[in-house]
Amino acid sequence: MLKLILKWLLSAAALLGVAYIYGGVSVASFGTAMIAALVIGLLNMLVRPILVVLTIPVTLITLGLFLFVINALMFWAGSALVSGFVVNGFWAALLGSLIYSALGVLIDALLERA
Repeated sequence: MLKLILKWLLSAAALLGVAYIYGGVSVASFGTAMIAALVIGLLNMLVRPILVVLTIPVTLITLGLFLFVINALMFWAGSALVSGFVVNGFWAALLGSLIYSALGVLIDALLERA
């Protein structure tokens, strides 16, 4: 349970990091980042698997690159659901989701060591 809460807090900090690194994404506060990280996590857990299954042909044709589009859509959908978390269009969502995913990989690696 403690690791889950720590991952949530670190994911919120990563979202703030994305907003700091890239101007196409903005987050109003740490509280907003916590809510946005929760919403993005829920979207990735509930909606993303359905989209992945429905888009298998496109994903195969693009050799898996369409999964980046799905990640961007989940990131962008999170911004649509949380006020104070703003993503300026699809390309900002794509780059923001790439940075957020890279930071998420680092967070997972750090938590595995703990």
